[in-house]
Amino acid sequence: MSPKGRPEGELLPPGGKARSAKGAPGTSVRKGYVRPVDFRHGRVDMTHGGGGRAMAQLVEELFLAAFDNEWLRQGNDGASVELPAGRLVMATDSHVVSPLFFPGGDIGCLSVHGTINDVAMMGAAPLYLAAGFIHEEGFPLADLKRIVESMAAASREAGVPVVTGDTKVVERGKGDGVFITTTGVGVVRAGVDVRGDRACPGDRILVSGSIGDHGVAIMSLRENLSFETTIASDTAALHGLVALMLDAVPDVHCLRDPTRGGLATTLNEIAQQSGCGMLIREPAIPVKAEVAAACEFLGLDPLYVANEGKLIAICPAADAERLLAAMRTHPHGRQAAIVGEVTDDAHHFVQMETSFGGRRIVDWLTGEQLPRIC
Repeated sequence: MSPKGRPEGELLPPGGKARSAKGAPGTSVRKGYVRPVDFRHGRVDMTHGGGGRAMAQLVEELFLAAFDNEWLRQGNDGASVELPAGRLVMATDSHVVSPLFFPGGDIGCLSVHGTINDVAMMGAAPLYLAAGFIHEEGFPLADLKRIVESMAAASREAGVPVVTGDTKVVERGKGDGVFITTTGVGVVRAGVDVRGDRACPGDRILVSGSIGDHGVAIMSLRENLSFETTIASDTAALHGLVALMLDAVPDVHCLRDPTRGGLATTLNEIAQQSGCGMLIREPAIPVKAEVAAACEFLGLDPLYVANEGKLIAICPAADAERLLAAMRTHPHGRQAAIVGEVTDDAHHFVQMETSFGGRRIVDWLTGEQLPRIC
């Protein structure tokens, strides 16, 4: 990932070489006659994506200082990594959330958690991340620093390093502050086969906790709404929870994180993949009182509101109680619940038994209930 002759903006290793003002080679962009990046008052400009000294300096003083690890320090155009035995899983996700900062998180930690979770929902242990940044000219460097440091902290906490990346700058008005794309790789252990087409009639449906927290946190901030209790995003990395679940029940059939479109859309996706139906019970679905109240005020259905730290699991009925008990031992699964079962339905409908005793179809959304949510 050397920046030499690369206007694209690949990452430069710490101590990356550039010429000093005297023209002597071998001077770090951080040293010599170069003024440090002004992270307090500075803004992104086009030179930060131009492949020259300004770009190399920003990469070294921000990105590499935050993400520092043995792979980035090699300074190559990519990362050469070791993989344990098993099936390789890859996932990629782009993050365009608005606003960039919200109660409980920001676009930085969200970009790490989202891709780690996508890998984990395949039953894999996430190992490495790659990150691509698109910045808009004029974006405050203080905000960029805050985002990158949040992302680095989330990566370290999860134990999944960012080993390669890229940065670009677009002209003012052609972006929206910063967009982040992350790609993750992981490996599935032997004996695990988690897929969206493995749900079978009679299987039980579990969720790991209360739904709708992330979407309501974003929407309440957008609408400048205040509630008696702050509603925070649930953004979190779930690979630890998944590993514990697979230790307890290796034959988990399906895992999915209900992000855009929420629980309802995710169950419809699995029903279509597996060629079956779903029946869920409204009283069993955990929803925080403040989230339910906010949804009622905003005219939203919690079933369709995005989550960033919850998962859906589908497993054989005989294993459901054991899986539930295992989930509840983990911090991200303490509110786990069995919310329904898979049914034999040629129409692949998702239905819900309501609190009033009737049934209703939980259909796909025809549009997007909450845009720019992740």
